[in-house]
Amino acid sequence: MFPSFIPPAAQNLTEATSIALAQQIERHPIEVPFTPELIPTSYVSQGSGTKPIVLLHGFDSSVLEFRRLLPLLGQQKSTWAVDLWGFGFNPRLPGLCFSAKEIKSHLHSFWQNQINQPVTLVGASMGGATAIDFTLTYPEAVSELVLLDSAGLANPPFATKLMFPPWDRLSTEFLRQPFVRGAISRAAYYDKSFNSPDAQLCAALHLEIPGWSRGLISFTKSGGYGSFLSRLGQIRQPTLILWGEEDKILGTKDAQKFAQAIANSKLIWVKSCGHVPHLEQPQIAAQAILSFLWSQQNQENR
Repeated sequence: MFPSFIPPAAQNLTEATSIALAQQIERHPIEVPFTPELIPTSYVSQGSGTKPIVLLHGFDSSVLEFRRLLPLLGQQKSTWAVDLWGFGFNPRLPGLCFSAKEIKSHLHSFWQNQINQPVTLVGASMGGATAIDFTLTYPEAVSELVLLDSAGLANPPFATKLMFPPWDRLSTEFLRQPFVRGAISRAAYYDKSFNSPDAQLCAALHLEIPGWSRGLISFTKSGGYGSFLSRLGQIRQPTLILWGEEDKILGTKDAQKFAQAIANSKLIWVKSCGHVPHLEQPQIAAQAILSFLWSQQNQENR
């Protein structure tokens, strides 16, 4: 059985990991500082123990992005995946903003409500920019940082702030088209066989959540995430950078820039992998993350 807020199209999922994760998605009302209303927030939690792992998905995505990685991590550690404000299976309430500021505030409120202890923060693509922003603002909440082919080193085009009706709505409707989403998905993978019908459904299921277009327009108009390059030196947390050698979305130059700018960091290249190592090489990604955490624990115990 799928939760009632998951769109009926979930019945068409075929991959065991997709079905299992979709069935485990929960919603919990969270009190946030930018509205008096409680915000129903969708997430998945597996495993147990201290120093949890928190997974943050990329742009226009959902917790389903971690359908292959989360179970592997959850076997060893308490692991959470949370839908970012304005994305995933969270409702997009009318009259509210969906910018990086609100995303960070909402994530902090979720952390306080559900976890409230230092976490290993793992961000993929845009989720990496979110993770960096959160770490810089709430360093006490983050013990380690993991960046998976992360955004956060480029400023968005200025034209995104100039989207007005009807062009804003038309732009999101264009992005909704299956052929557009399919092309983006294909570009994300090195091995194109991963771009299966199940993968395409996982990447599009959240589009049926009411207000999807509203949230995307609001985030885009806000300017999204800019470059954190000048502030990366402030990150003191041990940082693991995992990067697909065949990333055709962000390329590979930013991996070295992150490694050079973050003092206590380690860069690992993932072979035969595009922009999404957590989907294309989940075993390798999970092992790299867990080995990184075990090494940090051993250093602390010395």
